[in-house]
Amino acid sequence: MTTHHPTALTSAGAAAIVGRLRTTFRAGHTKPLDWRRKQLGRLREFLVENGDAIAEALHADLRKSRAEVDTMEIGGTVREIDGLLEHLDGWLEPQHVPVPAHLPRGTSARTEYEPLGVTLVISAWNYPVNLLLVPVAGALAAGNAVVIKPAEQAAATSALLAELLPRYLDRDATAVVVGGAEETTLLLAERFDHIFYTGNGTVGRAVMAAATTHLTPVTLELGGKSPVFVDRDLDIDVVAERLVLTKFTNAGQTCVAPDYILTDPDTAAALEASLTGALLKRFGEDPKASDLYGRIVNERHFDRLTSFLGSGRTVTGGQTDRADRYIAPTVLADVTPEEPVMGEEIFGPVLPIVTVADLDEAIAFINDRDRPLALYAFTDSATTRRRLAAETSSGGLGFGWPMLQLAVSTLPFGGVGESGMGHYRGRFSVETFSHRKGILDVPLT
Repeated sequence: MTTHHPTALTSAGAAAIVGRLRTTFRAGHTKPLDWRRKQLGRLREFLVENGDAIAEALHADLRKSRAEVDTMEIGGTVREIDGLLEHLDGWLEPQHVPVPAHLPRGTSARTEYEPLGVTLVISAWNYPVNLLLVPVAGALAAGNAVVIKPAEQAAATSALLAELLPRYLDRDATAVVVGGAEETTLLLAERFDHIFYTGNGTVGRAVMAAATTHLTPVTLELGGKSPVFVDRDLDIDVVAERLVLTKFTNAGQTCVAPDYILTDPDTAAALEASLTGALLKRFGEDPKASDLYGRIVNERHFDRLTSFLGSGRTVTGGQTDRADRYIAPTVLADVTPEEPVMGEEIFGPVLPIVTVADLDEAIAFINDRDRPLALYAFTDSATTRRRLAAETSSGGLGFGWPMLQLAVSTLPFGGVGESGMGHYRGRFSVETFSHRKGILDVPLT
């Protein structure tokens, strides 16, 4: 893989990039549907033609398996692009709406989507291809120019994106900027027409504060502690298998991964054995040697996660190797709400079990905390499903299989409260990166 050595960004350089893209946008270059479709097609070609290089970079950054790269990073992004290409024409059709009867005869009204202008997409490091290019695809589909900011923590992937993307996308309408906090700060000082940020709440607040200077709208895709309620009298082995498959993908570094389990004491005891068995089945006796198990992104996050391992009682796992950024898939039981592991989003391969008496106590527990990006439940009860939908608030709600909502682009994806604002995926991406303009046409005679 070729190494890319970018020139350090300066304030003047940031202004020049945004100015160049704004000139392109104002010339109307990005608005034609043919241009949008071509850019989406080229983005798809980048993913398909560079699968090996992308997989190599993601393995270097996060030890991602090729199967995970193909399914979640490349495949998920390609499916999103295909959906945009299939439906974009229809989504952009003007929508005629009724007008009041007292207006002059022949009056008509409609809404049309128009692109916002120059947009900024800032990605997260945990899925550094998908979480960057899915919103970029939405911005391009909506007819915008885009400044593309990969995640600096995923250094190999960021370098690859910076080197290869400009070979595929229109350089007059897109720009890839690499770097860390300093470069991001320089970009945020410029005027954009929309900023899309995926990451943590601390940086999200800084992004929103910077956006206020120009009254720039923002989409913030953040995170939070996503609970899983496990009801009584279920096939606990099926529950455990699905929890292991989702919680420990990417070594737990997924914004919508199950963060902790809420269940009654008897079910908790049964889950201990089933989760241990499911982990053995998934990763073998030595997860460190498994091709399916990733690594923590850097030492800072490794140290943060190991500080959680003293919480509760270790059911399985707990082994660590800082030099390899390895933390074994770990299940903790007898965890109380006051322990460190319950104080912040885990974002790693540690799964606490917290016991509650019943559904009422589980709902109260959830509602006493920040609204999560996702809430999950395993239950056969229609009443329980209705109550969780009606009595809790979360970015999304999933029954029976955590994280599977990511495969459904006809659902909006986004947070609420501390877990974010705004949404995207499919049609919702086009809406996010567009202005829906109302047009009234009154006859002169």
